[in-house]
Amino acid sequence: MLFFQQVYRCLTAKHLTDKLQQLDALIVAWSENAVDMTPTGKIERIADPGRPDRPELVPPKDLVRRRLGSPEGHAALMHAIAHIEFNAVNLALDALYRFQTMPRDYYADWLGVATEEAYHFQMIREHLSGLGYDYGDFPAHNGLWLTTYETDHDPLVRMAMVPRTLEARGLDVTPDMIKRLRAVGDQRGVEILKILLRDEIGHVAVGTRWFRYLCEQQGRNPFETFQAILHQYFHGDIRGPFNYEARVEAGFSAEEIAWLKAMEAQTFAQSS
Repeated sequence: MLFFQQVYRCLTAKHLTDKLQQLDALIVAWSENAVDMTPTGKIERIADPGRPDRPELVPPKDLVRRRLGSPEGHAALMHAIAHIEFNAVNLALDALYRFQTMPRDYYADWLGVATEEAYHFQMIREHLSGLGYDYGDFPAHNGLWLTTYETDHDPLVRMAMVPRTLEARGLDVTPDMIKRLRAVGDQRGVEILKILLRDEIGHVAVGTRWFRYLCEQQGRNPFETFQAILHQYFHGDIRGPFNYEARVEAGFSAEEIAWLKAMEAQTFAQSS
């Protein structure tokens, strides 16, 4: 199997079943060492990856906020999480396809991430079905992929911005979502989010590992480089609260943790 061509086909597949089946075939071929890692030559920019016609994609400001205490609001929260996980599958596939001269362990790592994100998506979709809804029944936004597209020119920038910034934010907000689901008696949702939090720590750690590898290859200071990339590419403010324990598990350095704590303290002081 030509690895990068198959990843591209999987990334651009629109139908959910087709995408997941192609990913399964890719995983089997990798496990059997039946992949040809020859680069493709020209690498296509992908403004919009393969996705089903629904959900409708709208600007974040146009998303309707629903109360979790209502059945529709409960389902809307799970749908939002499902959408994040679906995008994360495409994100991991793009990390595989786009950067074709990395060490072999890089592809093993990101193929593992894609596998877990697909598992997360399927779990949440099944739970959503139990609530009377399916993926696509609520509108969603495309912010995660837009950042993926903006960082498709440099693996160093991609590792800093997507896993270490956007996905790391999931480590911060998931504990509160777990509390909210527990409060409405959704024990299955709580169990799913605990699995997601555990696995996402590993995914952020993958981003950290390869970010630092690339910094080392280029003779760059990881902390200063991370700050510089955020300053250039991050749209908005980095605000707490931060899940410091999870971020340490995901490989954030003591210097980075101290920096985040200082920012959180500054934000708190400004709001007091």
